[in-house]
Amino acid sequence: MSARLSDYDYVLPRELIAQRPLERRQDSRMMVLHRAGHKIEHRQFSELKRFLQPRDLLVLNDTRVLAARRFSDDDAVEFLFLERLGARRWKCMVTPGRKMRVGATATIDDVCLRVEKVTADGERIIAFDKDVDVYVGGSMPLPPYVDRASDESDAARYQTVFARQPGAVAAPTAGLHFTPEILSEIPHTFVTLHVGPGTFLPVRSENIAEHRM
Repeated sequence: MSARLSDYDYVLPRELIAQRPLERRQDSRMMVLHRAGHKIEHRQFSELKRFLQPRDLLVLNDTRVLAARRFSDDDAVEFLFLERLGARRWKCMVTPGRKMRVGATATIDDVCLRVEKVTADGERIIAFDKDVDVYVGGSMPLPPYVDRASDESDAARYQTVFARQPGAVAAPTAGLHFTPEILSEIPHTFVTLHVGPGTFLPVRSENIAEHRM
C-alpha cells in the first residue's frame, strides 16, 4: 500500500456529499468487497447480517458526542471545546484563528473569555471570567464537509442509537447506520473510545506515515 498522500487524491463533486442523513438510518448504502473474487457490490445497510459469519462478533463504540460547539455572542468566532483544564480554563479549537491570538477576548453568554496560549497544534487555551457550562446552549460539532448550520435534528441523528458514555467531539460515524432492530439480530459488544479533535485535522504530510493522529 502506498504511503504517498498524493496517491489518494480523487475528485468528489460537492453535490455528491450528503448534507443530511436519510430519513431511516438502515436505508444507507453499503459497499461490500468480496476479497476472494475481487468483486465490489452496493447494497443497503439493512442487509448487513447477510454478510456476517456465524461466529462473528461486532465491537461497537458507545461514546456519546458532546454539544461542544459554541459561538461568541456576536457570532464572529466559533469554538469547539475539547477539554476542561481546570476552574474556568479550557482547551478549544477556534475559527477563524486570526481573531483569537494570545490576549484576544470574546464573550459567551455575556461572560468574557481570554486566550492565554496558542498551542503548537493551533488549539487555544482560554480562561473565562466566571463559571460557564459550555454545553448548555451548545450544538453538535458537524464535520467540515457538512456545509450547513447544526439544528435540533442533529442532536439525535449525529449520535449512534447506542451512545452511552459522553466524551466525544465527533461521532463514530461507522455506527450511525445501526438501528435497534439490526442490533437485535447481530451478536455485539461495546467499548468506549472517545473520538477526539484529530478527526477534523487534514493530513499535511506527503508521507502519510509521518502524520500524527
